Amino acid sequence: MMSPARMISQCLLFAGLSAAGLLVPGRVAAKTNVIFVLTDDQGHWALNAKGNDDCRSLVTPNLARLAQEGMRFSNAFVCSPVCSASRATWLTGRIPSKTGVQDYLRFEETHGERAKSYMKGQPTLSQALADYGYTVGLCGKWHLGDDARPQAGFSYWSTGPPYGTYRDPTFWKNGERHQRNGYRTDLIGDDALEFIEQNRSKPFFLFLSFYAPHTPLKYQPEKFRAPYRDSTFDCFPDLPVHPFHMRELNGRVNVTLGNFRNRHSKLSYAALVTGLDHNLGRVLKKLDELKLRQDTLIVFASDHGYHSGHKGIWGKGNSTLPFNLYERSIRIPLIWSHPGRIPAGRTSAALVSSYDFLPTLFDYLQLTPPADSRRIGRSYKRLLAEGQGAWDDAIFFEYAYVRGVRTKRWKYVERTSEWPSELFDLQQDPDENRNPINDPRHAESLAELRRRLHGFFERAGAPPASEWKTTTSQLLPVYK
Repeated sequence: MMSPARMISQCLLFAGLSAAGLLVPGRVAAKTNVIFVLTDDQGHWALNAKGNDDCRSLVTPNLARLAQEGMRFSNAFVCSPVCSASRATWLTGRIPSKTGVQDYLRFEETHGERAKSYMKGQPTLSQALADYGYTVGLCGKWHLGDDARPQAGFSYWSTGPPYGTYRDPTFWKNGERHQRNGYRTDLIGDDALEFIEQNRSKPFFLFLSFYAPHTPLKYQPEKFRAPYRDSTFDCFPDLPVHPFHMRELNGRVNVTLGNFRNRHSKLSYAALVTGLDHNLGRVLKKLDELKLRQDTLIVFASDHGYHSGHKGIWGKGNSTLPFNLYERSIRIPLIWSHPGRIPAGRTSAALVSSYDFLPTLFDYLQLTPPADSRRIGRSYKRLLAEGQGAWDDAIFFEYAYVRGVRTKRWKYVERTSEWPSELFDLQQDPDENRNPINDPRHAESLAELRRRLHGFFERAGAPPASEWKTTTSQLLPVYK
């Protein structure tokens, strides 16, 4: 039997937590499990969940189920169009110039003598949830430095190099190196099922981080390729190569140029998407079997968007010179699903960003987020119930010498003096083909966009773009 003194102590603790809004009867509590699914190089269009912008030729029944059971955000964006920079924002709520991760990390920056943890000393959502008593697990891609070592609150750690093969890959599992047989996406799914089974009786946070559909496009099991043998791939346009598209990388022909009008590339990308969808289905099935689905929030997103021939580009923000912030580089799929908690089958058109994720998640869980004066985002929890409603109609982006602001109608992309800036009227020109930045009819709108852009980054404490230092030794990407 609990002693009177301990009983009083426990009552006082509960009262304190309740007063702080951390434990409220009848509301989502800290015991709610969370699975955050993050894919790599998956554009907002690269799924088939019966949305207006979906690719109907893709086979993604489990994403369709997830969307039907939850809420989709049709105007969700990331703050940066490259891997590491975006991932750091998802985990911290900070913009790239405040995380210090402003570009993708090259292989040598994640392994060997140059490896370091870029999340060390930063208030990550994973460490905060671990401090609240969650068991925190990573299955899949990390790409934030020192891949071999658990960090940022993760007690279960299974990851591999940020680049490399899908067949028989290397993993570091809880600090030990393993060469594993099989398909990388399936192996990540195996680890996710293991983690869920091991932690079925206690609150957990799982960062389920697929490499797919990122390159290489060299190997996918036949079971994921078979559905596309007769596909017309209508959502992979065959357009002339964009004038900004990089022709050379490091003195060699840019290999992505060969993906245009290439049936193998289209089929491989589609198969990679179907493979991750299949493994999402395995996770949903496991939650159903363990009767955990009602207790588990699932958030599905991608680290950034992707062009697969769209606008005459194959790649993302660093596939063109100058770098781009086109819609398909920064717009992503985003689904929040929690049966009985989030209304099913709804879509919100509100503009939301990856830097809003951390405050929204903690608000949803009724937990106080880690204190951080560098975090700029806000919670959109109310939208999860209402779908629409009053919400700031501007979001912001940054990458290398490029910064941008997007409203419902306009996008303004500002580059340093040696590169052209851009203005797009998204209502009249959703594919961003015309740049009327010098049209005097838009001078007033342009001035307002500039004011909002500079004001945001000034409030965020970001340095002037001219003073940026990237985390890599060069700005040009290296494709592996």
